[in-house]
Amino acid sequence: MTAPVPRRDGPRLVLGSASPRRLELLAQIGIVPDEVRSADIDESPLKAEDARDYVRRIAGGKAAAFDLAPDDVLLCADTTVAVGRRILGKPASRAEAADFMRLMSGRRHRVLTAIVVRQGDRIRDRLVETAVRMRPIGAAELEAYLDIGDWQGKAGGYAIQGAAAAFIPWIQGSFSSVVGLPLAETAALLAASGITMKGTAP
Repeated sequence: MTAPVPRRDGPRLVLGSASPRRLELLAQIGIVPDEVRSADIDESPLKAEDARDYVRRIAGGKAAAFDLAPDDVLLCADTTVAVGRRILGKPASRAEAADFMRLMSGRRHRVLTAIVVRQGDRIRDRLVETAVRMRPIGAAELEAYLDIGDWQGKAGGYAIQGAAAAFIPWIQGSFSSVVGLPLAETAALLAASGITMKGTAP
């Protein structure tokens, strides 16, 4: 398997995310950032805030938190899980992760990822929404899942590419968006900013 070749011409790409999953997803489409940074912002939802508004606000807040060189292109994203009007962020404890999983068990939920590409004063953004259904999760298998620890640091308490895949028989929408970055939409926004796939090493 060949590795993506970093770009050496055109604008510089800054990934405003410390998520290794987003870095891996960009590499999947042949794009390697010139720099990786992370934004330290308050990600608490506002009172009665809708999940779509929330995820857009957080992604935009991340994009606004960086100082950039004039020719830099910044990519930021935020992913959240929503059950009805309830926003499920990253669980603070095993007990909260268990609550999240029980809430999603046997029903559909939404995964929303907002992406923002900032270039100078120009902002390009997209919101991608994917429907995910979890089958009913038994008490013993829930405990086994929690023991694995894959819930830590994950919106909603799970990663679709991790152990929770055993609970997900159906999705409608973008798989890569549920992982953390909708690749088709991201590639289009980056291309509009002069960042394109540069192929792979021979």
